[in-house]
Amino acid sequence: MKKNNDYLKMNYRIEVVKDEIEDGYILSIPELKGCITTAETIEEGMIMIEDAKREWIKAAIEEGIKVPEPIDSNRYSGQFKLRMPKSLHKELMERAKKEGTSMNQYCVYLLSKYDNIPTNRHSKTAI
Repeated sequence: MKKNNDYLKMNYRIEVVKDEIEDGYILSIPELKGCITTAETIEEGMIMIEDAKREWIKAAIEEGIKVPEPIDSNRYSGQFKLRMPKSLHKELMERAKKEGTSMNQYCVYLLSKYDNIPTNRHSKTAI
């Protein structure tokens, strides 16, 4: 079983979001559900999130809760193969050409632009 220091040495991903209401920043570690802090500056937040991580891990170990390890981003290649109708392929190629970019970059743009669409089929959000 790993100890506090083993987990503290691991490189967890930190998400930073601008807090528009309080005019500061919200920092969290997604793998450690509920490990979150707020700060006026990112620099201050980075110190505070390390403290929050240390306390989160300590509490989890004391309670016998399994501490998740960081997601290894190296296991993702950044590639996948996608089959589509020829008509869609043609349309994407034409749109990419019109934008002056590759179809690959155009598809990455579309995926990143619409990555927050709810998965609920009854949603009124449309692409």
